[in-house]
Amino acid sequence: MGDGPAPGPPEHQDVLGAEWETHRPAVFGVAYRLLGSVADAEDVAQDVWLRAARADLRAVDDLRAWLVTVAARRSYDILKSARSRRETYVGPWLPEPLLTGPDASVPVLVDESVSAALLLVMEELSPPERVAFVLHDVFGFEFGRVAEVLDVSVPNARQLGSRGRRQVVKARRAVVPASRAERERVLTAFRAAYEAGDLAGLVELLHPGAVYVTDGGAKAFAARKVIHGGERVAEVMVRVGPRWRADRIDLVEVGGELALVFRREGRVYSVDTVEIAGGLITAYRRVINPDKLSHV
Repeated sequence: MGDGPAPGPPEHQDVLGAEWETHRPAVFGVAYRLLGSVADAEDVAQDVWLRAARADLRAVDDLRAWLVTVAARRSYDILKSARSRRETYVGPWLPEPLLTGPDASVPVLVDESVSAALLLVMEELSPPERVAFVLHDVFGFEFGRVAEVLDVSVPNARQLGSRGRRQVVKARRAVVPASRAERERVLTAFRAAYEAGDLAGLVELLHPGAVYVTDGGAKAFAARKVIHGGERVAEVMVRVGPRWRADRIDLVEVGGELALVFRREGRVYSVDTVEIAGGLITAYRRVINPDKLSHV
């Protein structure tokens, strides 16, 4: 009995080793966009590396496309089972925060599709729609290759991609992204009001219809329902602030956008992302599930 396919020839190993670091961001990137989990995306990337190391890729014309295709197939399998797991998840589910920019430990392909807001929009897509949208619209794959990943006809793959795109475009039209300067200004003011326990200051920064979503996954103290209304959100934050008193609150790039990272005793215990419109926070999302913060 063997442990699996034998590794490819030595010259192949040298080529793959040289090119892997170039293509790894795309492999990880497609998995993260499909799964919303850093840990799962890392596992997928490792699986792809092992498969590639054991394969004879001399006949592969486009190594990047081959690697991304393998990652997409594996992610699609995981995504189908993840849907049922999330139905039993305790409280709201939020994407696992992905550090980008200068704070990222490894290179990351950054665009709007790694933001918490767009990942949540993609959560509303069916698994085939999500795969078709990500592969075609984000990674530029032809629908022929998308069809191979999904094991459907090309017209069906095109239809799935179209349905996914319509939902994403509709969500994008509803929100005008804040500039980096505006985001920095609002988050800096919010941090000062939060640290001071300034209820009025928080209310001024929150849209009257703001929502507050916390993901504790039953492993940290968190609201299990979405909280609605700027004043109500501010009241909750002032009340729970002392319970989660941070030693430091930093502005850090997460999913390509500035966010707040709360640290205490040298450990990250919360990563907070926001949506901003007209200078006001319309959605405040807090990840405090420790399983989702271990890589931050």
